[in-house]
Amino acid sequence: MSDLLLSVNLDAGYGDQRVLGGVQFELQRGERLGLVGTSGAGKSTLVLALMGLLPWRRGWTKGEVLLAGQNILSIKERDARRLRGKCVALVPQSPMSALNGALSLRAHFEEAWKAHESGTSSQLGPRLKELMCQVHLPPEDSFLARKPGEVSVGQAQRAVIALALLHRPALLIADEPTSALDPSTQVEILHLLRQANHDDGTTLLYISHDLLSVLQLCQRLAVLDKGRIAECLPVSGISQQARHPATLALLRTLPAPPEVLLEHSMARVYPSRVPGDPASIRTQNQAFIEVLRETPDVAYAGGGLRPYRSPRDASDLEGASHRR
Repeated sequence: MSDLLLSVNLDAGYGDQRVLGGVQFELQRGERLGLVGTSGAGKSTLVLALMGLLPWRRGWTKGEVLLAGQNILSIKERDARRLRGKCVALVPQSPMSALNGALSLRAHFEEAWKAHESGTSSQLGPRLKELMCQVHLPPEDSFLARKPGEVSVGQAQRAVIALALLHRPALLIADEPTSALDPSTQVEILHLLRQANHDDGTTLLYISHDLLSVLQLCQRLAVLDKGRIAECLPVSGISQQARHPATLALLRTLPAPPEVLLEHSMARVYPSRVPGDPASIRTQNQAFIEVLRETPDVAYAGGGLRPYRSPRDASDLEGASHRR
């Protein structure tokens, strides 16, 4: 069996407007790929296109989205529905919009179960309990009887992730799943996605405008700019390999070189992203600031950090000064 799970080569748009032009990338089984881009780059359109849902938004697609060799864009809608949720699942940006406010949490899982499984809903019980524990939600009936409006946004997002993982899909598409969450919950959601990838071998396409979260979670980074993939690079050593202006602009938003941020953020010492005891967090954050003070290319002044300049930026500036 080939290790290639997803191969994308498509154009997409709405009416006469082309939003995506020649977007190409591949995903290997078990891989974690992050896709970043600014607002308007085409991330939401790409998500709908990958799921075969763009026509429902009066959009169009051309090309191929090959999932395990099958082109999602060319199959009948009836067959596409069998794939969605079963083989490829989506974690949407807004959990409160994705969930039906009139249904209990349990009802959501029962409906999703019946859509793809031939067995009775009683067989759902063990899997549901396993999922609730996996996403750190109470498995008790009293909690599952609640409606989306009766839980927090963080709990709703965990429930949506559990729904997406219900059938153990080969591919999980997470569309900015942390954008509406507080920093501590963001860290927990990233951990859940990494755990799903590690434990079940779920291939992950993580879409976000938060570059740091992508660096923390993913193995490769694809930059979407003006409807095209500008660069696709390994996360390790990205500051040395980045060449496209869109990638360099994203790197300039970081307060320190990616390698420094990764080393300390993975150890739970990145400011404002550490759940736990406030006093301990302050101590860890102060230690992190001390590291930044001693790090080349980082300016620390007045309690704040000046954005990091990549080696490419520095060479460009040096060349400009010589030309003057």
